Amino acid sequence: MSASRRILVIRPDRIGDVTLATPVIRALRKSFPDAYIGAMVRPATETILRHNPHLDAILIDDWEREHAGFSGFRDRLRMLREHRFDTALMLLPKERHAWMTLLAGIRTRLGVGTKLYQLLTFTRGISRHKYIPLRHEADYCLDLARAVGAEEDGLGVEVFLLQEEREAAQKLLAVIGRDPARPLLSVHPESGRSSPNWDGPTYRDFVRACAEALPDLQVMVQITRSNTAMLELFEPLRSDQILLPDDGGDLRMVMGLIAEADAALASSTGPMHLAAGLGVPTASVFCPLPACHPTLWGPQGNRNEILMPPDEYCRTRCPGDPHICTMDGAIAFGDMISAIDRLISQSSSRPSRP
Repeated sequence: MSASRRILVIRPDRIGDVTLATPVIRALRKSFPDAYIGAMVRPATETILRHNPHLDAILIDDWEREHAGFSGFRDRLRMLREHRFDTALMLLPKERHAWMTLLAGIRTRLGVGTKLYQLLTFTRGISRHKYIPLRHEADYCLDLARAVGAEEDGLGVEVFLLQEEREAAQKLLAVIGRDPARPLLSVHPESGRSSPNWDGPTYRDFVRACAEALPDLQVMVQITRSNTAMLELFEPLRSDQILLPDDGGDLRMVMGLIAEADAALASSTGPMHLAAGLGVPTASVFCPLPACHPTLWGPQGNRNEILMPPDEYCRTRCPGDPHICTMDGAIAFGDMISAIDRLISQSSSRPSRP
C-alpha cells in the first residue's frame, strides 16, 4: 500500500466499540504516515474521536435518523465520493456500508465474516474463526488493518482531551465540593443492558459501603441526566464525600470528569473503555461466558482489576442471558473495595488502608 492511499475506518456502533477501534486508527497512521485517514461513526460517538491526531476526517452516518432511507443513503454516498477513499475497513458488519462503499467506488473493501451481501458487493471477508482461540475485540479489528499491510502498535486504546476540556471538568468538580487533596473514584452504574452489571440499588449500597470503608476517598457518581430513577436513587447520598456532577449530557465533559479520577468503577461498557483510553485505572465486574469475557472485552492500555463471579454462582444462578444478569451476590463488596483501594494506592502513592 502506498503512502498516498485514502483509508476509511467504519465503526457504526457504541461508545466502547468505537474506543476499541482507536488501535486500528493508530496502526494505520504509524504504518502509512502520509495517508488520508477518515473514520465514519454514529453521531453519538463522534465526540470520542475528536482531536485524535491520527485522523484527517470524522464522518457521520446517522442511519437511524437524519440519514435514514434512500435519500439519506444517497447523501452519505455523495459524501464518500467527495473524500475519494480507496480503502474501507468495516469493523462491524452492516449491509448498508457494504453497498455504500461499493457504489462510492472504493476499490479495496474489507469486512468481518462472510455474509450474503458481502459476496454480492465483492467485499473481502476477514474471518474470526468462530472466536477460537478467543482474542480481544481490538485485536480482531486489527486483523483488517493487517490485511492491508498495517503493522499493529499494540492494543492500548486512546482518546484525547484538550487542556480547556480538562479545566472545565475541574471547575465543575470544584463547584460541587471536589477536594484535590483526596483521591477520587468515578463510579458509572449504567450499562444500557449491554453487559452483566449490578443493578442501581446494589451500586447505591456499594457506594455507601465504599465511602465508609475508605473515609479519605471522594466518590463521584456519573449518571445520565435523563435517568431520573437512578438520580433519585443516589440523591440521598449526596455529601462532601459523595459527589453527583451534572455533565449536561456532554460526552466530552464525561470524559473530562473521568480524567480527573484516580480510578473508575464500571462494568464492561463505554465508560470503562474511555477510562482506559485516558489512562485511568479501572475496576470492573465481568461475566465468564465467552461472549462477555474480559479476554474479548476487557480494558486495554491501563492498570485494571477484573472481578468475576465464582464458578458455582454461574452454574446455579446464571439467568441464561448475560445482558439481564445483575450479578446479585456474586461479588463481595469487600473484594471490590480492596481492588479499588489497590488501584488508588498505586495511582497516588498513598498507603493502603489497614
